[in-house]
Amino acid sequence: MQKVIVSIGLIILLVGTFVFYNKFYLPPLPIESISKKTVIEKINDSETRMVKLRKENGKEWYVLKGENISTADEMIKEMLDQNGWVFKERDGRGLFFERHGENLIVTTQMWTGDYVLVDFPADFNE
Repeated sequence: MQKVIVSIGLIILLVGTFVFYNKFYLPPLPIESISKKTVIEKINDSETRMVKLRKENGKEWYVLKGENISTADEMIKEMLDQNGWVFKERDGRGLFFERHGENLIVTTQMWTGDYVLVDFPADFNE
């Protein structure tokens, strides 16, 4: 009986370690080509507050650590202002910008309580 209890305990420990190591406890990502573990590693290894993740399906994805949506919005506005985009309004998750008659919509979403995901159209910087 004691061997069964020890075996069950060992299995629970191994499964728990596997789940924690691979970040399975985090919510799903809207980016299919990158793992949760990779996202966490990229942001933790970076010295900047906003880290580019990947281009996928016509979007350029970024992650911000330890930010709330309003702080993320301000960082995005500053970033785009440097590229000549003028902020127009916020509606829901979208930030609307304009430059030379062109419109740009950037969306933000809380991924967890500690991370904000941001997606830009892939050609926003051209």
